[in-house]
Amino acid sequence: MKILDFRLVSISDAAKFYGVSVPTLRRWDKQGKLKPSSRTMGNHRRYNLNHNQKVRVGYARVSSSDQKKDLYSQVESLEKHCDLVLQELGSGLNCKKPRLRKLVAMLLAQQVSELHLTHKDRLLRFGHELVFQLCRWSGCKVIIHREDEVVSFEQELVKDVITLMTVFSARLYGRRSHQNKHLKQVA
Repeated sequence: MKILDFRLVSISDAAKFYGVSVPTLRRWDKQGKLKPSSRTMGNHRRYNLNHNQKVRVGYARVSSSDQKKDLYSQVESLEKHCDLVLQELGSGLNCKKPRLRKLVAMLLAQQVSELHLTHKDRLLRFGHELVFQLCRWSGCKVIIHREDEVVSFEQELVKDVITLMTVFSARLYGRRSHQNKHLKQVA
């Protein structure tokens, strides 16, 4: 049974829900991308978060801070096609990234008309097919702007093993660094 929530929320609550700023929602209203459901007597915008207005969302991600230039490049490329670009710094193996969770929540609420990615693996290194299936169920079209070159099974396997080794090595080094820092504080 689906329970409908007809409550209207303020522009600041709607901005938090969509993961954007209040000025962005005002701009979307002026551009006709996302209109408020109603206005109060004082002319304040009110949004129904279960309304069927859908947005085009881009998702950009890089693994480390030294790749920020690539992140900005992805965002710039996606902004041409999207109403909202979610950008994230984190491993492609981490499924607990806040913007990825925001994207999944928006897909579950059927608020996304199109999901734009620069490359398929920007979403997740493993498990992107699960998110793509969620897109199909919610009626969201997935658009990948730059298809990766076709590689053999063996090349893909080597790439996956190297990715796993890199991530786990970074975690191990991070843990050691944290332990050493803690030992210095105790001494």
